[in-house]
Amino acid sequence: MELANGTTVQEFILLGFGVGQQGRLLLLILFTAVYTLTLAENFVIIMIVVLDPHLSHLPMYILLSNFSWLEMCYVTATVPRMLFDLASHHGIISFNACFIQFYVFFSLGTTECLFLSAMALDRYLAICHPLRYPQIMSQDFCYALVGSCWILGFLWYVAPVFLIFSLSFCGPNTIDHFVCDSGQLLALACPPLGSIPLFCYIVTSSVVLATFLFILISYAFVGVTLVKASSPSSSIKGFSTVSSHLAVVTIFYGSVAAMYIGHGGESNSENMKVMTLFYSAVTPLLNPLIYCLRNDQVKEAVAKLLRRKRITGGKREGNS
Repeated sequence: MELANGTTVQEFILLGFGVGQQGRLLLLILFTAVYTLTLAENFVIIMIVVLDPHLSHLPMYILLSNFSWLEMCYVTATVPRMLFDLASHHGIISFNACFIQFYVFFSLGTTECLFLSAMALDRYLAICHPLRYPQIMSQDFCYALVGSCWILGFLWYVAPVFLIFSLSFCGPNTIDHFVCDSGQLLALACPPLGSIPLFCYIVTSSVVLATFLFILISYAFVGVTLVKASSPSSSIKGFSTVSSHLAVVTIFYGSVAAMYIGHGGESNSENMKVMTLFYSAVTPLLNPLIYCLRNDQVKEAVAKLLRRKRITGGKREGNS
């Protein structure tokens, strides 16, 4: 069957990880646990923010709860499919499903870059302009910022996905990855490709570089402000406030950078899989832990919820 653009490929084969039966079983068990824990952790953060009347009105935690929802979506875009392929051993994905996964995965990655920038902006305004912060970062502005991140994130990759989708695929259909990736799809497309690979590279790198530079500049100003703080205690408190976000930024952009440095060659294909797995599955697991362990307000909110549960449970037992 041939489509209008000359495409004869109706499905792709995701090779996944080059491991044997035992390796597949271990990966299946490991990433089932990772996926379950990731959903649970991020759901807990969302519920903490939603149920706490104080945190639910603070811009920082509005952003954090949306970021946790993003992480749940991000890990769901890749891991369930990977688990299915590990369990079923065939790795076959339809042409349309592959492009849907490609679009959703890269759109969520773009949205994550934008959310990290929005959170950096929030910390910059809170520390560098504390008097104007309540007026600038109002609830309306915060929700508008959240909406902009989601909308722009899902609009950013429409053109690259459409352009790659419009190419003809008439040869090999084997993708040496566990996810549908732009580089792998471009490698399988039949020539001529024109300027599409360059355009896709510019679109991807521009959003990563622009958001990273924005975060870097924001925290440079934050660092200068904290160094010039009147008292050491306020400086230490300020650095403690931003340290969790800086850790998340370092892990995310570090893994993305490691994946794109020298990404050519067969010897590096397994490294690319590992790095993609790290920032798409492992970082969503680590991020809630980083925010919870480094954030006194979150820990206090958890303690309140636990106390409330104990009191409610005690009342029920007393009534019964």
